[in-house]
Amino acid sequence: MLHCGIIGLPLSGKSTVYNVITRAGAEVKPYAGGKTDPNRAVVSVPDRRFDELVKIHSPRKETPAQVEFVDLAGLSRGAGKGAGLGNAFLSFVADADALIQVIRCFSNPAVEHPEGSVDPLRDWDIVDNELIFRDLAVIENRLSRLKAKKKLSAEEDKEKKLLEKCFEFLMEEKPLSAMELTPEEERQLRGFAFVTSKPQIVLLNLDESQSEDSAIPGLEALKKRAEERGVKLCRLYGNLEMEITGLSPEEAEMFTEGLGITEPGRERLIEEAYRLLGLISFFTCGPDEVRAWTLHDGEKAVDAAGTIHSDLARGFIRAQVVAFDDYMKNGHSFDECRKSGVLRLEGKDYIVKDGDMIEIRFNV
Repeated sequence: MLHCGIIGLPLSGKSTVYNVITRAGAEVKPYAGGKTDPNRAVVSVPDRRFDELVKIHSPRKETPAQVEFVDLAGLSRGAGKGAGLGNAFLSFVADADALIQVIRCFSNPAVEHPEGSVDPLRDWDIVDNELIFRDLAVIENRLSRLKAKKKLSAEEDKEKKLLEKCFEFLMEEKPLSAMELTPEEERQLRGFAFVTSKPQIVLLNLDESQSEDSAIPGLEALKKRAEERGVKLCRLYGNLEMEITGLSPEEAEMFTEGLGITEPGRERLIEEAYRLLGLISFFTCGPDEVRAWTLHDGEKAVDAAGTIHSDLARGFIRAQVVAFDDYMKNGHSFDECRKSGVLRLEGKDYIVKDGDMIEIRFNV
């Protein structure tokens, strides 16, 4: 299962964000006394289409799409060079498929900021620089090994030149995710698990007094940075959403509206994380089970068949496919969709679209 690592400076509200996303409440263990093992939780991806299918079919079993979130220890200055929990922390970051960087935007005299003041853009720079230091160290280590060789193969020479190009880019304090690479170059770098190349959401952790843009320090500079980096900028009222976790949806809506906050961020953040991982959902449904299956965007019908069961991929004949909206408009039935001419028969190479309803014909 793919997972998002939640990163940020100490006291940025990472564990609060983790609790909000996972609804873990007080169960999450704080990072204290040298604890480095991350907190992990598997979360269902909110999807109105899945909810509608469940209402229609009333199945005996409901299986939504899921993503794992991992709360990592706070990243402090020097981590990229091995200081503090740096090496342990960065090994977990390297394992993540995508990152959610939590940036503190709120002031709280009772919880002093580790840098002495609230400055979101500076904090973003600190975290990015520590990740850059880590990738520079990986490149330096590999280049020293290549340079120690008397003669390089053609493949090693290509690798050396590419790593030198990456090194120069990182030295400009820019993450590798902002670097233009060919598909072949991306393939060459994949084994290094560079942390600055991972897709990332930057999450502004706000308090209830910051519903207006003017109350968020340095927001325009943050927006400009996000646009330059091609990074998604999200907002979450961390402590507020922690407080409403135990309320009913109706009570939560009344509570947030009373504070002038119209869009709680938990579900939106989970959906953004799902997209950040490059995932889509297709559906199978019936009286036994309604299920949202997960695929990488761009995968094919035979991959969808294999996701359901290896036998379906091995004996694949055709996939019966109908778009979710067409399914809903035509009697919630593949038979009715066939009569209406919206059901399609697709081969192995059909690229599955988000929201496809799929039945696999196979013979083993």
